[in-house]
Amino acid sequence: MRTSETKAYEALSAYYESHNEDARFDARHNSVEFLTTLDYIGRYLRPGDRICEIGAGSGRYSHTLARRGFSVDAVELIPRNIELFRARTKPGEDVTIREGTATDLSCFADGTFDVTLLLGPMYHLFTEEEQRRALFEAVRITKPGGLLYVSYCMNEGTVVRFGFLGHNILPCLEAGKIDPVSFQCFSEPEDLFVLWRRETIFARTAGLPVSRLHFVGTDMFTNYFREAVDAMSEEEFAAWLAYHRAICEREDLVGLTFHALDILKKEDRT
Repeated sequence: MRTSETKAYEALSAYYESHNEDARFDARHNSVEFLTTLDYIGRYLRPGDRICEIGAGSGRYSHTLARRGFSVDAVELIPRNIELFRARTKPGEDVTIREGTATDLSCFADGTFDVTLLLGPMYHLFTEEEQRRALFEAVRITKPGGLLYVSYCMNEGTVVRFGFLGHNILPCLEAGKIDPVSFQCFSEPEDLFVLWRRETIFARTAGLPVSRLHFVGTDMFTNYFREAVDAMSEEEFAAWLAYHRAICEREDLVGLTFHALDILKKEDRT
């Protein structure tokens, strides 16, 4: 691996040794992202679809979809996550996992999958070259007419909650981690997460043979009010989910989400 990739790998390995990504979605406020992502995946799934999840983590999405009867091939970079993935695989699941990176999917032929999920790698790819390569590879292995789901960590959630509410904004500005005019965050591999804005996401996908079906805020305001959301009654939380679904594609609001989901359809140019 090149230097940037090596640094990112070392930081991620250390992070996932102590962080259980699968359990993250057990918290009510994080379940909003999971439920919203599954909802948009389910809208387009057809019986017999073959799915690839790149950067599958410990397999929350892969296992859920396999248990719904779909064939899933997963790729994951971190050995600890692969161990957890295999340990949580139930008998009868049509699911495989292999070690690999989002920037090199040469293990798969062109046009193999009906649905390709890239729900984690764009959080952790720090150079434009790596980002474009991961998107290219995801498109390449998808069938013409197939769908790609790409997740991003968004800039404003970190600026507001970690920066201002966490009283970290001034140290971050002084350290050059946040631009003092635009308030765009700058991340290095040791920071773990790349933070995006919609215009940069759209720029990265420009030129790819895809059309955009949806751009979704998968948790919107939930993480700003996570303590209040976690304390809601079942009825209040149901109303919160309904409100979230009503606003999660509004262009005037979606940039404020903590996590976003870009849903793309691969064009058939034959």
